[in-house]
Amino acid sequence: MMKTYETIAVDRVGEHAVVVTLNRPAVANAMNTQMGLDLLDAFDGFCAAPNAQRCIVLTGAGKVFCGGGDLKQRNGMTDAQWQDQHLIFERAIRATIACPVPIIAAVNGAAYAGGMEMSLCCDFIYAVETARFALTEVTLGIMPGAGGTQNLPRAVGSRRAKEILLTGRPFTAQQGYEWGMINRLCTAETLLSDALETAAVIAGNAPISTRQIKQSVNMGANMDLQSAMMFEIEAYNRMVPTDDRREGIRAFNEKRKPVYTGR
Repeated sequence: MMKTYETIAVDRVGEHAVVVTLNRPAVANAMNTQMGLDLLDAFDGFCAAPNAQRCIVLTGAGKVFCGGGDLKQRNGMTDAQWQDQHLIFERAIRATIACPVPIIAAVNGAAYAGGMEMSLCCDFIYAVETARFALTEVTLGIMPGAGGTQNLPRAVGSRRAKEILLTGRPFTAQQGYEWGMINRLCTAETLLSDALETAAVIAGNAPISTRQIKQSVNMGANMDLQSAMMFEIEAYNRMVPTDDRREGIRAFNEKRKPVYTGR
């Protein structure tokens, strides 16, 4: 039984995949304080019990992924209120990035400002061909504060990222795909099924392996090569004494599909 929330829906699909849906379609799934609290609670839960799911898909309800922060709610906020709210968003983003379980963003429409930042916090992105992306914060007198200035350069390179960040101009899903930010372009009809198909493949692999791979890639990106190689070997050695490693080799030799338990 998945927990229920006010602004997001969390649903189990199959045995091991979970779909998290931003669920304020009447306001373009804009991120209000409650959505920040709901996302924080949900992803804290995934971090605390990684064995409960093997892959997560993050998407939006309706025709928009997320339009960013709820500016109507923010209108008239004092500086202190703004910063207090943003701290909730920061904690939710940190919980998303720290989640050891692989996360696929299924971007079903416009992903602007914090919405685009949220998609970049996922491990990779599938998007509908009609989706548009933008980091518009600079046009509002602020700047990205949910990882945009850090995750985007890692996805598209610093020079491309600075153009996107400094102009606030939107770009298409096709451009995002060409720049390496998006892994796959999908139709609106197949987006979620495509993401869930990939989630099922990931979930069918040894869960300790997928978590260690994710951690190795993320940590290694911030290390020199020699240190990263050493980190990789430490992550690799975590596999050796597991039941799943023995099951994988046994299943290969017995010419059958392995059944992994996460142990």
